Amino acid sequence: MNFLNIFLRGLTLVPTAIQTVEGIAGSVTGADKKSAVLSIVGSAISVADAVTGKTIADADAFQSGLGKVIDGVVDCLNSSVWNKAA
Repeated sequence: MNFLNIFLRGLTLVPTAIQTVEGIAGSVTGADKKSAVLSIVGSAISVADAVTGKTIADADAFQSGLGKVIDGVVDCLNSSVWNKAA
């Protein structure tokens, strides 16, 4: 699997993972929720396998970038009418 496929699959999983973690662990800290989402998405897209297969050369940088994507999605969800209606 090439990098673009891995990256796009990870992006599509982020909103669902965020909502799932929020529903299950709504009372824990934001950092803990982010860590849980990173773990879910990282496992789902097999980051370890991608590193082994040399599709991802720097796992730490990939995880950092994924964390920024998660922060952005959370900002979008928190600022949406969907969130304000709840």
